[in-house]
Amino acid sequence: MTNETTDTALARIAAALDRIAPPAPAPADLEAHPAYRWDGKAIAPVDAFEPVDYALLAGIDAQKEACLENSRRLARGHAAHDVLLWGARGTGKSATVAACVGQVQKEGLPLAMVEVATDDLRSLAGLFSLLRTTSRPIILYIDDLGFDGDFGADARALRSLLQGSAGARGSHVRLYATSNRRHIVPRSMSEQDDPINKRDVVDDRLALSDRFGLSLGFHALDQDAYVAIVTRYAERYGLSFEPAAAIQWATQRGSRSGRVAWQYVVELAGREGRTLNAS
Repeated sequence: MTNETTDTALARIAAALDRIAPPAPAPADLEAHPAYRWDGKAIAPVDAFEPVDYALLAGIDAQKEACLENSRRLARGHAAHDVLLWGARGTGKSATVAACVGQVQKEGLPLAMVEVATDDLRSLAGLFSLLRTTSRPIILYIDDLGFDGDFGADARALRSLLQGSAGARGSHVRLYATSNRRHIVPRSMSEQDDPINKRDVVDDRLALSDRFGLSLGFHALDQDAYVAIVTRYAERYGLSFEPAAAIQWATQRGSRSGRVAWQYVVELAGREGRTLNAS
């Protein structure tokens, strides 16, 4: 076999191996995009980061102001907290995180968000290694955090990373998490454990939420607050509505929340043949 034939054969083998196991994609530029997504193995930019306008968030003024101020501190290189946003579904927890990031970016501060799109929280150690390659302030965002089953490796990994603070992830990275529960894990989980050590088990599990320096509660809305949110949306988009009709819409869905208010405004716009953009 000639050298030329050997080279050709080797090239074909190499090409075949690349197709079977393609090389890992190049790491995303952590200085270039407003938001990213971590899938447990790689970090990639979010194609279209369009958070709701901060000014549109109504009925949660104290919560959104506290979240925004903490985010500004982080973006300015000042001491900032990890944040737990907890409460009823549809009350604006996720929207608040994204809106605060968007608002800080509008103010010209160098803040980015990385959404954790994986249930394997043990992978966060690898993500922190990547984030240590940049000095850009970053909010690491975990949506709908909760542990219904065994308090296992994922929960302990998260607690360890929170406790490790700047040594593990750098002072420029802070964790923002949303949860339907104030303590992330249900107290009823303790009923399955050895009754002799029940108090120790409960304390161990509830201690996870204590690692967050700032805890913001989001609660179900009363009728007036719900109508006020609909009003703010309607005024922004030049839509008219009857409060009684908005209340009926919420009653039919069994919930008064910012999400339901937005859905009603979408319905109003649809009836008029219009489109909406929440930003």
